[in-house]
Amino acid sequence: MELFRIRRTIPFMRHALVLNLISLITFVLAVFFIATRGFHLSIEFTGGTVMEVHYSQPAQLEQIRQSVGDLGYTDFQVQNFGTSQDVMIRLPVREDQTSASQSDSVLTALKAQDASVELRRVEFVGPQVGEELVTNGLMALLAVVIGIMVYLGFRFEWKFAVAGVVANLHDVIIILGFFAFFQWEFSLPVLAGVLAVLGYSVNESVVIMDRIRENFRKQRHASAPDIIDGAITQTISRTIITHGSTQMMVLAMFFFGGPTLHYFSLALTIGIWFGIYSSVFVAAAIAMWLGVKREDLVKPIKKEDPAAEMEG
Repeated sequence: MELFRIRRTIPFMRHALVLNLISLITFVLAVFFIATRGFHLSIEFTGGTVMEVHYSQPAQLEQIRQSVGDLGYTDFQVQNFGTSQDVMIRLPVREDQTSASQSDSVLTALKAQDASVELRRVEFVGPQVGEELVTNGLMALLAVVIGIMVYLGFRFEWKFAVAGVVANLHDVIIILGFFAFFQWEFSLPVLAGVLAVLGYSVNESVVIMDRIRENFRKQRHASAPDIIDGAITQTISRTIITHGSTQMMVLAMFFFGGPTLHYFSLALTIGIWFGIYSSVFVAAAIAMWLGVKREDLVKPIKKEDPAAEMEG
């Protein structure tokens, strides 16, 4: 399916060096902010108090958030738990308060708003759990990167595998750089969004690589930059349809999903746009600079040995 067809090939690779220098600077800045500013980790990583409360009628989450915010909390989560009447509240650690005193103050504020609220459970999530989540998240990221490299290596060729992994790590680091620079809350949904971007970005790279291989088969005498330019130009319509529809869904989560999905959808939005950029300019350019050629992607047809046939 195509919305439109571009008749003239756009010379993307002519500007590959400049665009990749810009990309490199952005990447280095992202690493710098991650190393110097760190992340504003949510309580899943740092530990905190978890409360479960029950209402006699569907809970008004915005009113609950306002009540908790009035107590001076800025980094907290309020979401439904199981039913619309059950609410889970996650509070960050406060040095001057215990979990019991935190829950008491919050419950008092909630009862002032609705006397029917009942406290069902209070639990302290320690830093050890947060450390375990960080370790598991990093291991998941490493497993995804290795899996992508193996997949691209088997499906295409090692040059595309290297280019694809570099482009995908480029997207991940830049997303993390945004969260470090602006000190947005980094939570488990954000980590899930980062891992989703890895798979989403590699899909775009695979589509372009597949078209490059197809063009190498059809255009025997064209140069590698011309082949790559043609492949990217031919997939522009598909890119707009795919990423445009995905972005509309993500924007719906961003504007109407509430605080729970806010940073998750923000991470996906950054990943979608940088995923397009990296697939077109980073992955394709690196493959070109590594010297990808027709022989790498198209297996030569084996000619039968006439002498062997005569002996048979």
